[in-house]
This record gives sequence, C-alpha cells and structure tokens, in this order.
Amino acid sequence: MSHSIVQTIRNSFASMQNEAIQTSNCKFFKETIQTYGIRSLDIEKITKQYKTHIQKCNKQIVFDMCKELWHSGYIEEGFVACHFTQYIQKQLDSDDIYIFSEWIDTYISNWATCDTFCNHTVGELLQNFPEILPHIKQWAYSNNMWKRRASAVSLILPARRGLYKETVFEIAEILLHDSEDLVQKGYGWMLKETSKPYSNDVFNFIMKHKHSIPRTALRYAIEKMPPELRSKAMEKIKLQHITVF
Repeated sequence: MSHSIVQTIRNSFASMQNEAIQTSNCKFFKETIQTYGIRSLDIEKITKQYKTHIQKCNKQIVFDMCKELWHSGYIEEGFVACHFTQYIQKQLDSDDIYIFSEWIDTYISNWATCDTFCNHTVGELLQNFPEILPHIKQWAYSNNMWKRRASAVSLILPARRGLYKETVFEIAEILLHDSEDLVQKGYGWMLKETSKPYSNDVFNFIMKHKHSIPRTALRYAIEKMPPELRSKAMEKIKLQHITVF
C-alpha cells in the first residue's frame, strides 16, 4: 500500500507537468533542481488526500515512503515527504533527529525543501524535545551549507514563540561569518523571529557584532524590530563606516 501511494502521487504529478511553471520554478534557485512544474497549492491538495491514511500508518512505514520520495530528487516529492512527517508528529520521538539529520545530509540540496522540512517537522520536534538542542547546534559546524542553514531555520517556530533564546544567539554567533548568503539569510531570519519577543536582545547582539555582521544577515535581522531600534542600528552602523547599506 505504501509503495502504491508513492506511485499514485508520482503519476498525478507526471500528468500535471507544466513546462511554463518548470521554467518559473527554476528561476528561484541558484542550484539546478528537478521539478514537475506544479504549484504548491496543488502539491498540498494532492498530499492531503492521504493525510488520514498516513496518520494511521506505523512511523517506519511512513519513513520508508519519505525516503522513496526524497530519493527521486524531484522538489515536489520532497515537499510531499515533508508533509508526511508533519502528519505523524505525534509518533515522533527525540531519536528521530538522527534520521532527519541523515536526510538533510543525503537529500536536501535547496533552500525550499530545507526550510519546509526544518521549519515544521524539525521545528516541532525541537519544541517537543528540547534535549535535541545540542544536536541542532552542532549542525551549525557542518561542512554542508544546507545543514548549517538547517541549524538556524529549525529554530524559526520556537524563536517566534520565545523559546531557546540562548541557543539562537549561540547559533547566530557560530554562523556569523559564514560565506554562503543562504546561510546568512537563514540565521538573519532566525534573529528576525527572535526580535519579535526579544527586540532588545537582538538589537544588542547586532550592535555587539556591528563591525562584522554581513549585510544580508543584518537586513533580515532588523526587518521586524521596533522602528526606533531599527533606526538606531542603522545609524550606529553608518557611523562606524560599515558598508552595509
């Protein structure tokens, strides 16, 4: 049954291939991606048809389906795998972080699947099992840029809810001088979400590192700050002759 679900989804995607959307989708990525050219809403609509069944499945069966989907290399099938793991959140436990870590290393090769998987599946796991925080922090030291981005974007939902502030700043410090702009955007986004409950703390972090924080990360980080703090951050950085704006 599990293989038939994967094959049925693939058949649906193959029948919906759209060259115009394929071309449009590729423009959003620096990397080469495999895509059927299907809109996100249609992917979600097709996937939701199997939600009840997936929720009733044994976790290992779902994981096997996810690996089959990831292995295809198609971005749409990766999104389906992300949805499937979200559907079984109640079955997940802290040890699943080792499996998810392996999936990131093996299958994730673009920001879209990285963010979809880590924002939701990994982010929710992190909220339910705080003991995996050191594991997420370790990702920030990885040679794999997607693993480094994952260390930051996995904290987006917890940060938005005011959780794990200390770890947020530890990860931001580790990634501060990362040469990859997509990693900079990732931790900048994490800081932006943290600034909603802790604007002063994020402001202080930025001012502490005003001489070296990359322009890309800075712009993301200050986007949702109160206007007065955002203005102060920009003003002080200009006064220090840092070429960020």
